[in-house]
Amino acid sequence: MTRTAFTADSMLFDAEHAKLFDLVYTARGKDYAAESKAVERHIRAHKPGARSLLDVGCGTGEHLRSLKDVFPDVEGLDITPAMREQAASKLPHVPIHAGDMSDFALNRTFDAVTCLHSAIAFLPLSRLKAAVACMAGHLNPGGVLIVEPWYSPERATDRTVVGDIVHRDDGRTIARVSHGVLRDGRHHLETHFIVADADGIRHTADVQVMGVYRREEYQAAFAAAGCDAEYFEDGLAGRGLFVAVRR
Repeated sequence: MTRTAFTADSMLFDAEHAKLFDLVYTARGKDYAAESKAVERHIRAHKPGARSLLDVGCGTGEHLRSLKDVFPDVEGLDITPAMREQAASKLPHVPIHAGDMSDFALNRTFDAVTCLHSAIAFLPLSRLKAAVACMAGHLNPGGVLIVEPWYSPERATDRTVVGDIVHRDDGRTIARVSHGVLRDGRHHLETHFIVADADGIRHTADVQVMGVYRREEYQAAFAAAGCDAEYFEDGLAGRGLFVAVRR
């Protein structure tokens, strides 16, 4: 069994997990195309003529795959080599940058910057303001910053158990189970994968640590970055959504 502890300062997701990421989340009903349409609507509501977009923490590039069809100039950024590799293989003509969302410089600005799938919650609270400021600093005046948080303290559930089984046409079966514990203001999620195919059975496990931050802490970060932010309770996947405009 391979076991990895994933924290804010470690490389999130190795090659095996990156390959499983899309398969598992799509099987769980995550609709990247529908979420991307909602993101576009939020952006157009504030900046109708938006043409350029940066997706921070872009992961395997699934949101970008849809967003590139409605914004002619898109780029992605992610800290994890395995996730960037997956994104680049899907999007050969889209620049995918290596970088830490709390400290990156692309030497250009965009009409919109997104940070989806709760990627920002991998950061400790001490780096939240820096991340929001860095993303806002890559916006054109009047540009739109969209951030999807992890669950707030009011909505986070302690001692949660989630399980999924994915059957593939290529003969693979993937089982995923997770257990989440709230501790010291963070969600510690232990996840196990069992993959069975013609070559045998493999078992990997990881622990992801997600920040359970208050809405006011996010709002303070947006204000400090010179952005006016609005909060949408349900968001894209039931975890809320911040839509901010750079002043």
